[in-house]
Amino acid sequence: MKQNINTLKKQIIEIGKLAYSKGYAAANDGNISARLNKRNILVTPTCVSKGRMKAGDLVILDMNGKLIGGTKKPTSELLMHLQIYKERSDVNSICHLHPPYATGFAASGIPLNQNVLVEAEVLLGKIPLIEYALPGTEELSRKLIPYLKESDAFLLANHGAITVGKNVYGAFYNMETLEHTAHIIFIARQLGHLNMLDKDRAKELADLREKFKKGKG
Repeated sequence: MKQNINTLKKQIIEIGKLAYSKGYAAANDGNISARLNKRNILVTPTCVSKGRMKAGDLVILDMNGKLIGGTKKPTSELLMHLQIYKERSDVNSICHLHPPYATGFAASGIPLNQNVLVEAEVLLGKIPLIEYALPGTEELSRKLIPYLKESDAFLLANHGAITVGKNVYGAFYNMETLEHTAHIIFIARQLGHLNMLDKDRAKELADLREKFKKGKG
């Protein structure tokens, strides 16, 4: 797998602007990355607004975090991105943002792993809440490992959300689905009743997700 670097830069910049405009990344929040090939990844820089990035701001790193190209300092969340790429060969892009509803659940310590919405179950899988660890640390990266195979979306306690995808757009679309799911569940909780699917219906959706992932759904 080898991606055109100029195309990837344009896609990351486009998604950064979209994330900023939707309120998923205030100020300099958030980070986005993509695989260039088996050895290198393209990552957003630290302390740069996702809504104002330029092609020259993005940096290239190897899978050990060594700087290969670019002049900016990479995101402080680099270890988290590298851990996911090492654990998930099917993942080619990662978004870490702070969408308000999903982050609200993360800040409240409430996972979104209920069997409620068809789209979320099929597209994202279970949405676990990762126990708090200091951002940018190996501890946080390690705490992700047990959950990485079962989902394409994760809540970080008291922090934000991560989504992964087969490409830059896919990772961001999963972030949109996550936030939409969180918003709907928030509304349902306000209405006083969350209608969760039973085990049989949940199993049907889990099976459908497997077919979807294999391109058969």
